[in-house]
Amino acid sequence: MTDAAPFRWQSVAVSAFLPTLLFSIGEGAIIPMIPLVANNLGATLAIAGFILAMIMVGELFGDIPSGWLISRIGERTAMIGAAFVAIGGLLIATIAPTPLVLGIGIFIVGVATAVFALARHAFMTTYVPLAYRARALSSLGGTFRLGLFIGPFIAAGVIHVTGSTSAVFFVHVIGCLGAAVILLLLKDPSATFGDSRRGMPPTEGEAFVEAEVHGLFRTIWNNRGVLGKLGSGAALIGGIRAARSVILPLWAVSIGIGDTNTALIIGIAGGIDFALFYASGQIMDRFGRLWSAVPSMVGLGTGLIVLALTPDLPAAVAWFIGVAMFLSVANGIGSGILMTLGADLADKDNPAPFLGAWRFTADVGSAGAPVLVAGITAAASLSVATGVMGVLGLIGAAILLRYVPRYAPRTPR
Repeated sequence: MTDAAPFRWQSVAVSAFLPTLLFSIGEGAIIPMIPLVANNLGATLAIAGFILAMIMVGELFGDIPSGWLISRIGERTAMIGAAFVAIGGLLIATIAPTPLVLGIGIFIVGVATAVFALARHAFMTTYVPLAYRARALSSLGGTFRLGLFIGPFIAAGVIHVTGSTSAVFFVHVIGCLGAAVILLLLKDPSATFGDSRRGMPPTEGEAFVEAEVHGLFRTIWNNRGVLGKLGSGAALIGGIRAARSVILPLWAVSIGIGDTNTALIIGIAGGIDFALFYASGQIMDRFGRLWSAVPSMVGLGTGLIVLALTPDLPAAVAWFIGVAMFLSVANGIGSGILMTLGADLADKDNPAPFLGAWRFTADVGSAGAPVLVAGITAAASLSVATGVMGVLGLIGAAILLRYVPRYAPRTPR
């Protein structure tokens, strides 16, 4: 599809947005419940946090071969295959007799998630004209957040009906099956939909994601200056966001909130997060990237420090709910900041290699922070781990304040 060709949103809405929504609903259902399932299997808070971290670690490992794989088998086939690999991991998690087996299943889900995410990015790059691409990718991000909002409410209903926390894994299984069926049955925007990819040149999106990971570590070294400075801020953004996803369900376990109520609280928080993704874009475009990045990190860091100081209060549950909502506001006003900064900094003529290095740097933070939370929880306590992540959030805000380029946004006429 060229930029001059007529473009209709309907041509990609069902085949790109709907599978993404179904997959992300499943993710939203299982992520807050993984520590609860681990706790039911006898895991400590630290081990439960480590098991949840496996989904981020799996994504980091999956980042490396994903571009090569997608360029060989195609976006559609990669998404279908990733959905079925995720189902395999989910079934392992469902029947897991021990925390170790649960962690293996969650790691597999993380690897599949990385492939699915990069394949849908390639899909949009191929089939959406450049003039519509930013809006399409922004909408794709909003679709993902919508799934994370809906998923916990479905999880709460499933737990209430079945009485089993492990049953939430079947929500993701159904979501993956639905995504795969849609991709199999609906017409692809490409004229070659359903044909063998053997001997065919890669599409624009497939070539783009392969370039992202080709020579990844060499690209990181060549861009060590900007990645060592602003990239460290990006890693902390990814890390604090991931730490929030781990800390909230662990905190709910530690103060005795039930499985269903935990899902409802995190679902409401996800709704606040989802509602702010467009506002974040408006802030970045009108006032500059700094006004989204720094307030978001200050809010996340401050919220985690406040949570760390309130474990023994009589109103601990009320404080937890309030802080969870505050953290969602802080996270929501930073929606899209990593993708936007990466696009700003990348070479306009050949952006793929830098974007791959930038994404990998952020994902190192996303994978490392939950492991750090688990380690500090094992060595000290969840409160200490939460406080440490809060301080790292404020350090991240300071790095972003120092290194985020000052833009002069164009004022709309």
